[in-house]
Amino acid sequence: MTRFIYDQFSKDYLEELLKPYGEVQAPKRVAGEVREIDVFFAPSSQQNSNLETLGLLGRFAATPAIFEPFRNAASKDEMCDCLLKLLEIRGELQREANRNKTSIAESAIPKLWILTPTASTTLLSGFGATQRVDWVSGVHFMAEYLRTAIVAIHQLPRTPETLWLRVLGRGTVQNQAIDEFVALPANHPFRKAALELLYNLQKNLLVAQNPEEDDRELVMRLAPLYQQDREQAIQEGEQRLIIRQLNRRFGEIDSSLIERVRELSIEQLEALGEALLDFSALTDLEAWLTQQEG
Repeated sequence: MTRFIYDQFSKDYLEELLKPYGEVQAPKRVAGEVREIDVFFAPSSQQNSNLETLGLLGRFAATPAIFEPFRNAASKDEMCDCLLKLLEIRGELQREANRNKTSIAESAIPKLWILTPTASTTLLSGFGATQRVDWVSGVHFMAEYLRTAIVAIHQLPRTPETLWLRVLGRGTVQNQAIDEFVALPANHPFRKAALELLYNLQKNLLVAQNPEEDDRELVMRLAPLYQQDREQAIQEGEQRLIIRQLNRRFGEIDSSLIERVRELSIEQLEALGEALLDFSALTDLEAWLTQQEG
């Protein structure tokens, strides 16, 4: 049950991060026996330097890409199935090139990125997957013509560059990534949307039957973050309401006063909402704020 919950989360998560930079299909059906690619990404024709925001994931997305994320360690058979999807896409491109009497451009063939929380030495060796000196540890490339890499998330270095991929890991790796994720600036372009997806994942895990230990720990890890964000949203809503009421009553409020209002707790904001009904001038507001600060 939780496997399918994570499948949907991973697709939504990758789609949310990649959609500003090109076309995302999640899932994408391929010919032959009915198979679905988890996430198919085609970058926009314009070079977008903002992909650097996504670190290693952005580097993956610099060219057409297939992303196949796994919650549990991907097995040999699952990896072979991923390769079949890539080959079927290549076949579609080749047939289209034949119809148009053109040759298929190598750059048009997507690269396959298999995202697995762990990968054994035996599995990597079986696929001939090796690391390259110009890539970070944890990214293991198969033979050149296969255009495929196995990304062992547990082996990725703990750096800002790998953060967006480590969120898809398990256990300690995922928890550490969430800690770093929460510490990002509030105005980070992807922080809010990705947190909302994590909270949605938490809700789905709460109703799942027989969750694994990692899943239970993740639910507990996200619970205080969700509560904190919920309280912050309520506080920001109260601030906006109070400031609108003050502006309506006294005209444009000085920015220094607004800043003092923003520093109030939820309880203080609620008290101010009642007290301002008795204010007749801004001096009443200033006196009230001074009393709260004292």
